[in-house]
Amino acid sequence: MRKILAITLKDTIVRFTSPIEWVFFLVLPIIFTVVIGASSGPSGDDRVKMIVVDQANNTLSETLITSLEASSSVKIEIRKIEDASSALEQKKISSVLIITENFNQQSLISKNAELELQQLPNNTEALIAQQAVQAVLSRVSSVVDIANASVTRAESLPGFKFESEAARQVFFDSSLEKAQTLLAESPNRITEEKGKTKDSVEFDPRSNASAGQLITWVFIPLIGLSGSFAYERQKGTLRRLLTTPTSKGLFLTGTIIGQVMTAIVQMLLLVLFGIFVMKLNWAQAPLALAVMLISSALAAAALGTMLGTFVKTESQANGLSIMIGMVMALMGGCWYPLELFPQTVQQIVKVLPTTWAMQGLLD
Repeated sequence: MRKILAITLKDTIVRFTSPIEWVFFLVLPIIFTVVIGASSGPSGDDRVKMIVVDQANNTLSETLITSLEASSSVKIEIRKIEDASSALEQKKISSVLIITENFNQQSLISKNAELELQQLPNNTEALIAQQAVQAVLSRVSSVVDIANASVTRAESLPGFKFESEAARQVFFDSSLEKAQTLLAESPNRITEEKGKTKDSVEFDPRSNASAGQLITWVFIPLIGLSGSFAYERQKGTLRRLLTTPTSKGLFLTGTIIGQVMTAIVQMLLLVLFGIFVMKLNWAQAPLALAVMLISSALAAAALGTMLGTFVKTESQANGLSIMIGMVMALMGGCWYPLELFPQTVQQIVKVLPTTWAMQGLLD
């Protein structure tokens, strides 16, 4: 037992001699977990953002803006023309709607009203914004037609006459507001219903990122266990070690146990980070979690030991371990959910230990 502990301690000291090892051991896994978990999380408002520049500043432009604010397709921001042009030029926004100065009652009646919609070319969000503006314009046009009809009807009444153009405008504004209210209260011709079926498994992007990065950054160094064997052979230390009362089995056991224990410590640190920092529910089944962590580490160590029998040099082992670890992590669902892969691929990747490790940790 002392010999096993001595070999384990020796390998651990050699591994962490370089400070860069700590970066791969803890820093990079945490950074990737946070970045991937944050970037794949659900957004609070999935509407397309659009900037509106109001150069008219009248009742009609306010009506148009109010209708756009109620849209389920676009989320508008009111800005000045300089800010809007800069945002579009820097591609921070896909569409800018400019309500020109001639957007008023007279221009609508004469059909000369103009709106300027600036868009990024070949952009899906810009197309959504355009369709939303067209839908709102149709609705606003109906409201304006009703208000104009009210003014015309009032002027046709016997003995009625507006005292001034200002009084006529006040009546139009009042009719416009009333028509807008009535139209908003009118029953919808099309009723939109969202499905209420609950998924059998709730998907949490942060949990997926935490489990995926844990497996990725643990499997790569454990498969890289082959590099330790190649290093010992290359430097001749293995031959000298075997001249002592140390068997090959004892040497393998000490090396494997040392790397597996280091991997378990790494996984525990990442799990604790997920529990206390990311507020993930890692601790709902501690015993099952322990079984999954230990079995995953042993599976990766077995792959590393097998690879160590084929590789000739340490650099060859390091290159292969990174390539194999990354491919297995990608195909095993550590970076993307397996549901995104074709059904055939989902069946094939069941031969990979990363697939079962991900499924076990997420379950």
